[in-house]
Amino acid sequence: MSDNYIAEKVNSKVDSIMDNNNVFDVGTVVKVNDFIIEVSGLENVMFYEKINVSNKAFGYVNSIKEDVVVVALLKIYTPVCVGDKVHSTNTLYTGSFSPSSIGRVIDLFGEDKLTSRVFEDLIDIPIERPTIPIMDRTMVNRPLLTGITGIDLMYPIGKGQRQLILGDKRTGKTQIGLDTIVNQQGKNVLCFYVAIGKTKKEVKNIYQELMKRGAISYTTIITAFNDELSPVISLIPYFALSVAENYLMQGYDILVVIDDLKRHAEAYREISLVSGKTPGRDAYPADIFYTHSRLLEKGCQHKNGGSITILPIVETKGGDITDYISTNIISITDGQIVLSSKNFQRGEKPAIDYGLSVSRLGGQVQDAAIKAVGNNVRRRLLSYLETRSVYELVNMDEMSMELKNQFMEGKIILSNLNQYKFSPKSPEQMVQLFQDFVEQVEEKANTRPTSSPIQTVAPVAVPPTSAPVVATPPTSAPVVVSMPTEPVVASPTTEPSVDTNVLSSSASTVIQSEEVDNPLSIVNSSPDASNTVSTVSEEPQILSHETVNIPTVEPEIISTENASTTEEPQILSHETINIPVVAADSSTINETGSPQIISHETIQMPVVDSSVQ
Repeated sequence: MSDNYIAEKVNSKVDSIMDNNNVFDVGTVVKVNDFIIEVSGLENVMFYEKINVSNKAFGYVNSIKEDVVVVALLKIYTPVCVGDKVHSTNTLYTGSFSPSSIGRVIDLFGEDKLTSRVFEDLIDIPIERPTIPIMDRTMVNRPLLTGITGIDLMYPIGKGQRQLILGDKRTGKTQIGLDTIVNQQGKNVLCFYVAIGKTKKEVKNIYQELMKRGAISYTTIITAFNDELSPVISLIPYFALSVAENYLMQGYDILVVIDDLKRHAEAYREISLVSGKTPGRDAYPADIFYTHSRLLEKGCQHKNGGSITILPIVETKGGDITDYISTNIISITDGQIVLSSKNFQRGEKPAIDYGLSVSRLGGQVQDAAIKAVGNNVRRRLLSYLETRSVYELVNMDEMSMELKNQFMEGKIILSNLNQYKFSPKSPEQMVQLFQDFVEQVEEKANTRPTSSPIQTVAPVAVPPTSAPVVATPPTSAPVVVSMPTEPVVASPTTEPSVDTNVLSSSASTVIQSEEVDNPLSIVNSSPDASNTVSTVSEEPQILSHETVNIPTVEPEIISTENASTTEEPQILSHETINIPVVAADSSTINETGSPQIISHETIQMPVVDSSVQ
C-alpha cells in the first residue's frame, strides 16, 4: 500500500471533520430475523446507506418504514442481538474492486477467492449508477461472434444486445456463455462471468476451463457462493454491471454473462419475505420486474464506441418458458436462445430449440455473406422441424419423394449444426460449411422434373370396311374389341359349326396371332369419327351371356407398346381351339344371330381364363 493512498485517506477524514460530517445517528436493534434487522432511532438515513452494528456486522438500508429502518446484513462476524447499537455512516454502500483483479475470482468485498486475500489497490464502485441516457446510446450494428454455428448463422448477437439463454438444468446454458467468452480471444473484448449462488467446486471448474484455453487473461469471475447471505447474492449482479460501466466509459467492449437470474430472483424473494413485503405471484414481491429491468438496461452501445453485451441465463423446469421469471426477462431482453432437454437427449449439441429461439436484431448485425446463407438455412430448417413434428413416426418407405428429400436435407442441416464445446468456428467456416450444401440443394431442385412424362400412341388410320383385331400373347390381359358401326358386306359361304362356349363367359375376346407379340389398342374405325388409339385398363361389365360370334376381318397389326392392363388372364391348358375367321354384317347379327362366313381359314389360340375381376 503506497504512502499517497494513506495520505489521501487521512486528508479526507480531516476534511469531513472540518465540515461537521463526522456526526452520525445512533440507533438500537429492536428486532432480529436472520439476516434482516429492524433498527429504531435512525432518522436521517437514506436508501442503500452503509450501517455498522457494534462491530458485529455491517449491511445497508433495505427499506425505510414509519418508525423503524430495515437493514439487510452483508457480513455477520458475531451474532447480532436486540439492543445492540447501530451507527449510520452517511455514505452509500459501495463494493470494492481492484483493476489488477482481471483474471481472478473476486467477490463484492474485493477479496481474491483463490488466495483469500484482499487486493491493495481497491477502488469504491457504487452498487448502482444512474441509468445511461438514451441520447448517449447508438444503434447496435456490430456482431459479437459466439463461435457457435447455430447462433451466429441464424440468431446472431450484436455488441450492446441483451440476449437471454434459458433452458432446463444440464442442457448446456453455461456452456454457451463459456464458448462465447473463449471466442472473444484476440478481439479486444473484456469479459465478466457473474456466478450467482453457485458452489465453490462449480466456480473452480469454470476457472480451470477458461485458464486451459487462455481466456482467463481477459476474464474476471465475480461470484457470490451459495453459502453466502442472500443480500450478497442479490447485490452481486448490480456490482458486476457497475464495474462493466466503469470500463464502458473508457471505450471498452464488455461482455457480461450472468449465471443465473432465477437464483437471483429467489434470493431477492427471500429478502422480501423476511423483511415483511407483501408477496405476489409465486410469492415474489411486486417489484421483481423492476428489479431485473433496471439491471438489464445497463446493456447498450455507447456513443463513445464502447458497449456492454449481457447474456443473462435463466433455468426453467420441465421446459416451461412461460413461468413468471422467464416471461419477465423475455419481455426485457432483445431475444432468447431456448435450449431443449429433448434435443439434448437426441444428441443435438448445442441443444438449441430453433423453433422457439429468436433474435430481435437478426441480420442487422450480420454481414451480407453470412446473412444470405443464414436466411436460407433457417428457412429450410424450420420447415423441416415443422414437418418432422407431424411425420416423425411415419415409415420412410411410405413417404413421397419430395418429403423424403426434405427429411434428408433437414438431417444434414442438423448434423452440420452439431458442435463440440470449446470448438468455435469463424464466420468463413460457417459460410463454407453451408454454402456447398445450399448450392447442391438448389441445383437438385432445378434439375428435378416437375411431372412424369406421359407416353402417347399416335392414331393409326384404319380402312372403314375393316374391323379391328386385338392380338394378345397368353400372358397379357384381355382387351375389349369394339364393333364397327358400319356393316361389312361379305360373300355368302357355308357356315361351319363354331364352339364359342369357351369365350362366352368372358367380357372380352382374346385372339392369338402367330406374328403379333404386343397387345393392340382399340381403334375406332368409324368413317365419321376421328381415328384414335386408346388403352383400356379395366374390363367391361358382362351385359349378357349370349354367344357373340367373331366377325371376319383382315388382321392389321397396330403397335401399341405402351398399352397395359391391370390383370393378366390365367392359361387353363396348353390346348388350342380352331376359330374360323368370319365377318358379319351388324344387321345380320342383330336379326339372325349367325354371321356369314367369308373364309375357311382358321386361327389358333390357347384356352384362357379371362374372368379376372
